[in-house]
Amino acid sequence: MARWPVGSAAVATAAIAPCTGATAVVLGSRLSFAWASVTKLASALAVLVAVEEGTISLDTPAGPPGSTIRHLLAHASGLGPDDGLASVPPATVRIYSNAGYRQLAETIAEHAGMSFADYLRAGVLGPLGMDGTIVDEGISAGAAAAGLSGPIDDLLALAREWSCPTLISPGTHRQAVSVQFPGLAGVLPGYQRFDPCDWGLGCELRGDKRPHWTGTANSAETFGHFGQSGSFLWVDPSAGVVCAALADRPFGPWAARAWPVFSDAVLANATATT
Repeated sequence: MARWPVGSAAVATAAIAPCTGATAVVLGSRLSFAWASVTKLASALAVLVAVEEGTISLDTPAGPPGSTIRHLLAHASGLGPDDGLASVPPATVRIYSNAGYRQLAETIAEHAGMSFADYLRAGVLGPLGMDGTIVDEGISAGAAAAGLSGPIDDLLALAREWSCPTLISPGTHRQAVSVQFPGLAGVLPGYQRFDPCDWGLGCELRGDKRPHWTGTANSAETFGHFGQSGSFLWVDPSAGVVCAALADRPFGPWAARAWPVFSDAVLANATATT
């Protein structure tokens, strides 16, 4: 981490005993960093809470004709990256879409009778004790797509929830971390086109993607997200490890080089200490 070409950064790792707790290592401070698209992991969790509460279902129509909440969460609605216009029919190609998450926020607000930001605070941030996390409702990509900023402790709380859920049922969690609309090809932003480009309900699934922003030692079951602000969060259920990082330098070639090396070191250390 000390060799990262950044002004400041914070990282956290935790070895998870299956849904019983964790021992964590946190390097950093309570400094707040932008999370960029890692925000989608919190937003997706809020949508899944709404499903659990019966406010919506995964099959609720949302977005372009034929699209549902499930399509939007899995970047399979056909919406373009940012313009909110459908370029292909749903479930034909994986198009990473901030516009899809703006549509999710609008749908939740309509059905819940409150703003998405308030729903996110009440359903996810508050219950997980993420007191230092701030929602920027004015961000151009949309608050649900990229609007969160906060300290590494809060991001670790989100990582733990994605590894051992307390806000959603085990069945909903299994769906969230399983391939939705198998076989869809698509581009992983910052990398290349993959066929297939697997995605769950909000989280990217590593599968056989190479090159990748996680480590070469991460299992195919690894899931998570990274952000253009220099942020990432991954969960490797096979290794029983979660890892999160925040930095003050945008994603670029430096991160594509540094993050896999760091992730491999985290996994090697976890193996050595078990």
